[in-house]
Order: sequence, then C-alpha cells, then structure tokens
Amino acid sequence: MPLAEYFDPLYALSGLFVGAIVGLTGVGGGSLMTPLLILMFGVHPATAVGTDLLYAAATKGAGTLAHGFNRAVDWRVVALLAAGSVPAAAITVGFLSMTGVDSSAASHIISTVLGFMLVVTALATFLRPQIVAFAHRRSEPGETSQLGLTIFTGAVIGVLVSISSIGAGAIGVTVLLLLYPKMSTVRVIGSDIAHAVPLTLVAGAGHWIIGSIDWPMLSSLLVGSIPGVLIAGHFAPRANDLILRLLLGTVLAVVGIRLLIA
Repeated sequence: MPLAEYFDPLYALSGLFVGAIVGLTGVGGGSLMTPLLILMFGVHPATAVGTDLLYAAATKGAGTLAHGFNRAVDWRVVALLAAGSVPAAAITVGFLSMTGVDSSAASHIISTVLGFMLVVTALATFLRPQIVAFAHRRSEPGETSQLGLTIFTGAVIGVLVSISSIGAGAIGVTVLLLLYPKMSTVRVIGSDIAHAVPLTLVAGAGHWIIGSIDWPMLSSLLVGSIPGVLIAGHFAPRANDLILRLLLGTVLAVVGIRLLIA
C-alpha cells in the first residue's frame, strides 16, 4: 500500500502544532486536537474522539513513565480514580454503540459535551493560579469522604472522556487539588496523567471495537506531536505563563462556544 495512505503531512503538522502547545502549557492534547479535527478537517466527531483517545494513551503513557521515574505519582489515588473511570468508560462507549456511533444523535451528543468541556477547560486555564492557592488553604476531607469522592470523580471523568476525549486534565487536576490539598501540585499532575492511561486505553479500545478509529490519521498525528512536545518543552521555562494561559483559554472558550451553538 502506498506510503501516502498511511501518512498525511497535514495531520502531522497539526500534531506538531498541538504537541508544541501541550509542551508549552501542559494543557491536554484532546482539548485542542479533537476540535481541530472536527472543525478544520471535517472529521466525524466520533472518529475524532476515538482517534484522539488512543493518541492520548500513547502520549500520556510516555508522560507516566517520566513522572513515575521521578516518583511523582500517587498510585493509590490512580487506582481509586480508575475504579470509577474504567467501568464508567466501558458503559458510556456501550451506550454510544447502541445509539449508533455514526448517527446524528451521537454526533450531537459528542459535539455538545465537547463544547461544554472546552468551556470548562478554558475556565480552569484562566483560573489555574487561584484554584491552586484556594486548594492549598483547604483542609483535607475525612478519609471515607475522600475515598468516595475520588471514585465518583473518576466515574464522572470516565463518562466525559469517553464522549469528548476531554476531562481528565480539566476536571481531574482541579478536583484532586481540592481533595488532596497536602499533595504537591507536581504529584497531583503526575497522578492525573497516570490515571489517564488506563482510562484512554479502555475508552479508545471501545471506540476501536465500534469502528471509530482512523489508524493512518493516528500515526500521522503522533509523527508530528512527539517532536512538537520535545521541542516546546525545551523552550517552556522561558515562555510567559500569563500570556500563554490567556491566549489558550480564549481560544478554548471561543471554540467551545462555537461547538455549542453549531
């Protein structure tokens, strides 16, 4: 089969762009990649979400290795989140399958949830310093409440990620900061990234079973995104965090509203 059928330079450039933004800001690729595939390339929402889930599993798997090596992952928290998210993801993908992944109803559900999650991610991006400061002033909830709320958070994330490919970062980090205020921010981020791996693998496998994965597109995106993350990561310490957050938050909000009113 010709190489052109496996590799598309436009998808690779898109992967490079998204990878660079992720490397500079730390915002999850799904917040950028999924709406980019839908709005710019006209990819069906279900295919964009399914492909992005496996894209995220690959990229966050590498991130987990790095955080795990630096002992910046709380595996107990990861297990609690996964106890809620993995079953929820399987049930949600099953629901999408029964709805008919190519149906207009499924497309509307995915676009609506995606738009909502983009707006939530934009707010979390704008308010990140305030959220961190507020979390550090809080006292930890009781152990039983903490355990139950962590599993519940995982379940909510599992549903949202399976439908939109977004939620693990925007909701996960924010809630973990509030539930575990004594945990360092680096450890919260590392635990959230580690939890995203089993979640996106299960949700992505479900989308694969129902036929909403574009493998040539996935490979092209990864070819661009990996060097994008590495290159941007080199320049990230010198980037202006405030300007990046304002620009990124504005773009996410505009795209999210665009999807909601479409």
